[in-house]
Amino acid sequence: MQINKILIANRGEIAIRISRAASELGIQTVSIYSDEDSESLHTRVSDESFSLNQSGVPAYLNIEKIIELAQQSKHFLTIFFSQNLQHLLF
Repeated sequence: MQINKILIANRGEIAIRISRAASELGIQTVSIYSDEDSESLHTRVSDESFSLNQSGVPAYLNIEKIIELAQQSKHFLTIFFSQNLQHLLF
């Protein structure tokens, strides 16, 4: 199975590094962002970006919203990075 596109459910330096590495491998990237992060670098280095329509860190922990965004495309492989292992999906 070849990975064509990933959704990176994180922000900041981690998301930027993942986007750059994926790009080097020819994999398209999708970022998500909270209201405050709409102009953050991680949204600009990815191929696509989607708003979580929520503020602050809780936006990135809204698993239902992230899954909803991932389901908009059948080509997403969703990667969840979280300090809370309950939110880690493979």
